[in-house]
Amino acid sequence: MSKILLVEDDPDIIGNLSAFLRKEGFEVDAVSGQREAFEKLDAGPYDLLLLDLSLKDGNGFSICSAVKAEGDTPVIFLTATDDEYSVVAGFDVGADDYITKPFRPRELVSRIKNALRRGGRLGATLEYGGIAVDTVKGAAWKNGTELSLSALEYRLLLIFFNNKGAVLSRNRLLENLWDAAGEFVNDNTLTVYIKRLRGKIEDDPQEPKIIRTVRGLGYKMGD
Repeated sequence: MSKILLVEDDPDIIGNLSAFLRKEGFEVDAVSGQREAFEKLDAGPYDLLLLDLSLKDGNGFSICSAVKAEGDTPVIFLTATDDEYSVVAGFDVGADDYITKPFRPRELVSRIKNALRRGGRLGATLEYGGIAVDTVKGAAWKNGTELSLSALEYRLLLIFFNNKGAVLSRNRLLENLWDAAGEFVNDNTLTVYIKRLRGKIEDDPQEPKIIRTVRGLGYKMGD
């Protein structure tokens, strides 16, 4: 799971953006000033920084310069200032990307993933709807909290992630589970495991938003 440090002096943005990024499967620490940012950076590594230019003490340029002097941690500037000088100055101190407020949250997530991917920090993590799966560790999280999944539940979740956007019939799910589990999985067992998995990953298992039923066809994750 990628760990992000958000440095922003607007409390509304801190609250809303932190909640959104956690729902997308990121771990987020948030501070409002330069001094607090350096304290967080001294305490532990981050996979990416989101920096506002104007802070209550100091500015984002100083933080970016210090971070880039120590390594290659990706930095994305978030700012209401889109003049040419600020953009050029941001890239001159090593920024990886620059997005102007107000921004669309999903566009920001896309840019975050691109920056992490370019820096080789995205790893083998799959993310959707607040659920993150680390295929190397064989573990999954919901909004930053690790899930306790059985081997079949984990495999079922992985099948949906690997086929995001596609409708999966019950027969196709059974075939995939049989290959992975090496044991007989029948139609009734599949129903039980889908119910159990939904109980762990959905906010409301009675109204699933992550693994949806496509009536008469099967199940689907994503659009």
